[in-house]
Amino acid sequence: MTKSDPFKGFQSSPEIIRLAVVLYVRFPLSLRNVEDLLHERGVEISHETVRFWWNRFGPMFAAEIRRQRISRMRAYSNWQWHLDEVFVKIKGEVHYLWRAVDHEGEVLESYVTKTRDRKAALKFLKKSMMRHGRPHILVTDKLRSYRAAMKDIGNAGRQETGRWLNNRAENSHLPFRRRERAMQRFRQIRCLQKFVTVHASVHNHFNQERHFYSRQNFKLNRAAALAEWRQLCSG
Repeated sequence: MTKSDPFKGFQSSPEIIRLAVVLYVRFPLSLRNVEDLLHERGVEISHETVRFWWNRFGPMFAAEIRRQRISRMRAYSNWQWHLDEVFVKIKGEVHYLWRAVDHEGEVLESYVTKTRDRKAALKFLKKSMMRHGRPHILVTDKLRSYRAAMKDIGNAGRQETGRWLNNRAENSHLPFRRRERAMQRFRQIRCLQKFVTVHASVHNHFNQERHFYSRQNFKLNRAAALAEWRQLCSG
């Protein structure tokens, strides 16, 4: 069975669409910034077109990245997870963005809730473990909701807390905060959930941890990531 072409019917080429989406999601740029950057490259589109492309193709690209990475990284990523939540305002109302990050900084799961209680923590943990399996160690802050939720799933013995143990998760929030400022916050919880899911996958794909590699190896890994991106949804 042949796979349908997701770009069929679009006048712009798949390469331009992928470029517009990666510029908007990966970097702290507004829709009009992306429009201006593409104009400098001879591509005439409006910022509303960029918005439509990112909404249409962003989740599709993210899903393909996740499929490729989960099968390749699942056993390795389950050694240690770092869990944390950040405050996000939507129309002046506080919501909570829960995130699971592995020991290498890969964002495994992002989930938005209106509360920060045991029920929300339990739903987040179940969703993460259903997709990625159970980790050997769970590093959290001292929020009581984590311990209560882990008791429900029989995982309390694997939890670790400490003053600086969770820095990996704290630092992983920074790219999202930069994007949040560029987008001037979010207006709907559905849009926030959609964006953080896509942003996490794209960030994982291009995050090369450059301080771990020599310059030559970093260039090779960056080129490989870009080549894989250019082949997404190509059939």
